[in-house]
Amino acid sequence: MPETKNTVQTNMYEALAHKPVQHIDTLIHCLAPYSNSFKTSAKQIINYESDESRQCYLLLEGTVALFRSRDSFMLNSESAPYVFGLSNQHADANYLHMRTLEDSLIASIPLHEANRIIAEHNLWKSLAKVLIYTAGRIYEHCTRIYAPSSYDIIRSQLYELMDESVEIRLHTTAANYIQARTFLSRSSIMKILADLRKGGYITTRRGVLIDIPQRIPLKY
Repeated sequence: MPETKNTVQTNMYEALAHKPVQHIDTLIHCLAPYSNSFKTSAKQIINYESDESRQCYLLLEGTVALFRSRDSFMLNSESAPYVFGLSNQHADANYLHMRTLEDSLIASIPLHEANRIIAEHNLWKSLAKVLIYTAGRIYEHCTRIYAPSSYDIIRSQLYELMDESVEIRLHTTAANYIQARTFLSRSSIMKILADLRKGGYITTRRGVLIDIPQRIPLKY
């Protein structure tokens, strides 16, 4: 069981608090007039290449997760507003794919067109801010999944789950959420979740995380 003497939440992961929404909105404002928007349902797969053209995607509403295609490992998720496809434009288009986590509104624009508009409107500062934020999110992800122990990983994932939208949180079990984003076995996840639930640190209903009524201890 977790030790009860240390109940301070870590401040290690702070990139989300610095999401450059204003700069993302600036990019979307300039790119949207040249894009095609479409609505999606949850769990819809979106590829970076469409009709043999590399795409840039504007997330206008909803939440989208990024997956590594070869093993469907979830790397990250973002809620609107956000712009996908700028930071990984030199990578293989098939290496990653996106999947909506809830009903979403997305707009697509050919990547070469997005790059042209960014250059014409001198949007380099906004682009740089988004790239810095994206790099920070990747760093956070790496520090989470390679934390010193399974408990550290699960602890951080539970706080991340609580920060998700109600739509996502109430339709995803805590175990499934954690397993999709980590290399942990389901048995180890279930054991630690059970201990935290017995200790009164988390409240779940049918596996869904309802609340974290008190700070989850740093030590197990």
